[in-house]
Amino acid sequence: MTEFDKMSKGKVYDTSADGLPEMRAKAHGLCTKYNATLETQVKKRERILKKLLPKAGDGAYIQGPFFCDYGTNIKTGKNFYANFNLTVLDCCPVEIGDDVLIGPNGMIVTPVHPFRWQQRNIRRKPDGTLFDYEYAQPIKIGNNCWLASNVTVIGGVTIGDGCVIGAGSVVTRDIPPNSLAVGNPCKVIRQITEKDNLDGID
Repeated sequence: MTEFDKMSKGKVYDTSADGLPEMRAKAHGLCTKYNATLETQVKKRERILKKLLPKAGDGAYIQGPFFCDYGTNIKTGKNFYANFNLTVLDCCPVEIGDDVLIGPNGMIVTPVHPFRWQQRNIRRKPDGTLFDYEYAQPIKIGNNCWLASNVTVIGGVTIGDGCVIGAGSVVTRDIPPNSLAVGNPCKVIRQITEKDNLDGID
């Protein structure tokens, strides 16, 4: 099993091995190119995003700036939209459903570091290479969700279909479908129902 396989399956892995630094450098380079484009450069942005996020669904649009570690562990549904300054640390798979909206400064972070510094600190290999041991946990965001500005989603979390996550929330546990959830740590306030319909919208 490669270190990428270990990483993607949530096992402890060596961040410096099996080409992982090169994979991150490639993704970071594509992020830099994407972030340097203008909104009017539609085709160029689409080409870069397709290389960076090969599992993005039709109609996916990321305003930028955008940052990720690998890109290949991110899967989005159709009509995904992210506003300014989205960061996705995709050491484990990140699955985002159809018609999901993410507000400015969204953070989706799968990595986990050991709690004890004796296991967490940076190490040096005999050849001088620096590395650390990490593991990660997957994240799943269901269809038709809206994550408002400055929301952080922590590894291991599933957000059910139809949820609204309030601004500034830190999601540390699963959120059931059709919930309005807010706070740090994020907690369900109530269910979203037909009573929340706005007048004048079919």
